[in-house]
Amino acid sequence: MPFGETIAAPATPSGESALALLRASGPLVPILAATVLGRAADSPPPPRHATIGAYHSLAGETLDQIVLTRFAAPASYTGEDLLEISCHGNPLIVQRILDDLFARGCRPAEPGEFTRTAFANGKLDLSQAEAVADLIRARSEGALRAARRQLDGELSRRVLDFSHGLLQIQAEIEAYIDFPEEDLPPENPSGPRARLSALATDISALLATARYGAVLREGVHAVIAGPPNAGKSSLLNALLGRPRAIVSPEPGTTRDFIQERFLAGPYAIQITDTAGLRSDPPGEIEREGIARTLEKISTADFLLLVIDSTLDPPSLPESITDALHPSRTLVIENKTDLSESLSRQGFLSEFQHIRISLKTGYNLDLLRSTLSHLIAENYQVSQDEIVLTSARHVEALTRAHLALTSAITKLDTRSPAELTASDLRHAQDALAEIPGLSSPDGPTRPDYEAMLDRLFATFCIGK
Repeated sequence: MPFGETIAAPATPSGESALALLRASGPLVPILAATVLGRAADSPPPPRHATIGAYHSLAGETLDQIVLTRFAAPASYTGEDLLEISCHGNPLIVQRILDDLFARGCRPAEPGEFTRTAFANGKLDLSQAEAVADLIRARSEGALRAARRQLDGELSRRVLDFSHGLLQIQAEIEAYIDFPEEDLPPENPSGPRARLSALATDISALLATARYGAVLREGVHAVIAGPPNAGKSSLLNALLGRPRAIVSPEPGTTRDFIQERFLAGPYAIQITDTAGLRSDPPGEIEREGIARTLEKISTADFLLLVIDSTLDPPSLPESITDALHPSRTLVIENKTDLSESLSRQGFLSEFQHIRISLKTGYNLDLLRSTLSHLIAENYQVSQDEIVLTSARHVEALTRAHLALTSAITKLDTRSPAELTASDLRHAQDALAEIPGLSSPDGPTRPDYEAMLDRLFATFCIGK
């Protein structure tokens, strides 16, 4: 935001609601806080006190009964004078108040501009700013927990610890470059090498959490598959808690896939219901549906293989059995409420089986908890561990790790210290990008502002 401008935007989504919130940030805020309440321009309400009153437009019209809160710089979210106006959630009222703020000298805020201003004023570092967007978009408890920890600055502190440790090693190595004739101890690369190796190991351990972070950010992809009429669509409806898929005794009802999202424990799951698998589909459309099923199975994280426990186990195509793995597959024996139901544990005996009845709901809770445990076993991360959820962070840490590995190799081969020092500076620059700071050795990258533009453009208006 250019110096001297005041921005304004709704902070709540559009549409009817009981209440709506509008924000303004910038030098006009003290005057706005006073005049919209009908006060003299030099008599704004005290900071951090909620003030109820009528909103008076420039034309002298009362637009709504509001609750107004002023935050004085620098003790505000943006670090500037900040105003929050709570009004009734009628979109017409919100727009009229917003238009009046623009008429008083404000301009519309760009996406993420409040948070970008907070970053520019040192209220948040860049990783914390990203966590604001993650917190808004989180779709599971795990994602919320990761975003809260990043917003609290845990990732930034960890990266700064890396940076400070690296800076100490840089100082030692560069001392021999800058003062070769001084009375320094004999150069001993084994000391820096051990510490660089430990630092590279710590960064590698943090990078390993990115796989779990992707699960938190995007959700796990699970596919429901099995022969026709085994209960696949009924299972989808049961997991969602609503009739999403058509359920019919007629084989081949599902000819294309249906994708939805639900929660299992702390995990968000993208669940896909697919066409029934059989070796002799009667029509071209059903054959195409089965081909799409095979494609979905090949890219799935987990497979829920549904079979009818009243029938002999199905004969699956080889392309299906080749894609199965015990750690990522549950065999679900449905229709246990029928008298003809038999245990089918001998079918794919090395896989975990769950006997359920989608008609009565028998063992449905067990299925949910088992799926949650299966995900946890495949993506093991301690709840006390910082998790990488941003591709930007992963890319920067990967570059830092590669630079450290290169520096270690140069120490091992007794390469000139100048080359090792260059690698360490590249690692330091990469680490500095995560919190959005200049590295101790120089300015930020030339594409830095473009990166900020792209990052904050993904935010919603008013945040």
